[in-house]
Amino acid sequence: MLQLYDYPASANCLKARVLLRHLEVEWERLPVDLFAGETGTDEYLAVNPAGRTPVLLVEESEPIAESGAILLYLAEGTPYLPDDRLERARVHQWLFFEQNLLEPNVGTARFWKLTGRDRLRPEVFEQKVEAGRDATEVLERGLAGRQFLVGDRYGVADIALYAYTHVAGDAGIDMAPYRAVAEWLARIEEQPGFVNDLQPYPPNAQA
Repeated sequence: MLQLYDYPASANCLKARVLLRHLEVEWERLPVDLFAGETGTDEYLAVNPAGRTPVLLVEESEPIAESGAILLYLAEGTPYLPDDRLERARVHQWLFFEQNLLEPNVGTARFWKLTGRDRLRPEVFEQKVEAGRDATEVLERGLAGRQFLVGDRYGVADIALYAYTHVAGDAGIDMAPYRAVAEWLARIEEQPGFVNDLQPYPPNAQA
């Protein structure tokens, strides 16, 4: 059985949960608390040396870390990942964009804002918000004239980008100008079997 080391308030973990439910496969959730030291133990670091979530255990407990790698593994051979070489490259393009430009800025700004860390480094926080806004504008341009990001079919690129984009407002980014993004988010949420169960940050995550 697949097992997922999972932090319920992490949008990176949400990605894996969304796809697992779409695939209707049997899996077990292994909750870990990022702020209670559980991902810094020797046991956990043996599973993922980076001490991050999510981690998917497959094939007799072989670990796969990083949300994009997990999505690509799970989607192999399914409608959520195209067979065409060029379209697959475009999926990878969006996954790399998400982890390099969107998640580090939107995700970090949101986390700081919701846990009070924005007050500790206000200038850096504003830089993250501005960079997150720039990343959202890239996504808006990428969605122009499209229903979904790759091949106009719902897939792992959409799941990956949905995770932090749908909560960008929590970071202080005004989402009103991004009409294509808003319509795309709505289409994702209308997909059969889609569940968004992202949880709020718990008290021990506060600054």
